[in-house]
Amino acid sequence: MLYTPANWGSAPLEWTREHLLGLADLSVEEITIILDQAQRFRSCILESSENSRAIPLLAGKTIVNLFFENSTRTKTSFGLAGRRLGANVVDFASSTSSLSKGETLIDTAKNIQAMGLDAIVMRHSCPGAPKLLASRLKDCVVVNAGDGAYEHPTQGLLDLLTIRRRFGSFKDLTVALVGDIAHSRVARSNIFALLKLGAKPIVCGPSTLISPYWRELGVEISYSLDDILPRVDVFNLLRIQFERQVTRPFPSIREYARLYAMDADRLARCKKDVLILAPGPINRGVEITPDVADGPHSAILDQVTNGIATRMATLWLTISAMSRRLAAR
Repeated sequence: MLYTPANWGSAPLEWTREHLLGLADLSVEEITIILDQAQRFRSCILESSENSRAIPLLAGKTIVNLFFENSTRTKTSFGLAGRRLGANVVDFASSTSSLSKGETLIDTAKNIQAMGLDAIVMRHSCPGAPKLLASRLKDCVVVNAGDGAYEHPTQGLLDLLTIRRRFGSFKDLTVALVGDIAHSRVARSNIFALLKLGAKPIVCGPSTLISPYWRELGVEISYSLDDILPRVDVFNLLRIQFERQVTRPFPSIREYARLYAMDADRLARCKKDVLILAPGPINRGVEITPDVADGPHSAILDQVTNGIATRMATLWLTISAMSRRLAAR
């Protein structure tokens, strides 16, 4: 089947947000709309055996990837998502731009917008940078691809899609986020959404990397991975983010791996249908051993595929909402 805008249909009118800045502000209904649309894209496009794996829902639109931090999966995934929707995708290199000459972020974005773009996908080391950009730009979608240690909404959404495809529902699932919680925007986006969807999140890691603040939100805290192994349905194993740390939060990498790495012995003590996730990049032998990362319980590569579908849904929904408002003026 050749997918076209005519046989695909229009974006749901229930979705009215013109930006995706985080999951903390989304309702259960809004999260579900994105996941449903992402599943449709995965089923109809990414799993299609037809020659055409694109659908020109965003034909004529221009999307700029504005990344101020290094990225492999997220940047490539957004680029593929935009192109599979028929959009023009431009990768902006901040290191060779006028930012290096003293131009402000807002002025850079306004100049890019003046070139006729429709959406900016932004990653920045400063929390709140995408929100600031969205407040200053008119008639341009802003999608947060990670802001400092605060949120990474599309990573959270692709994790949710991966979990939902395995278990069907989030109700009463126990999901453990293990590792560097203090510096993880992935952990925050996951937790904000999991609590709303009825799951039971646990944060697990060294006490130096977990704030007691999470208890106030109803999140369980554990400093022992071994203690929680038998009752967890999903483990999301987070990378230690040394680049965001001022001091070493534990004695050594070897010590961390001994206490918190998911290996074959620990996996044997988990539920038989346990799901293993990792947002990447993974450090084999630190947070996860190679046999577990490549084993049957791992959905790490499935997360990558779900990332393209989730970002296709995010771009389509937000740009469609913006287009409806502009058309009504």
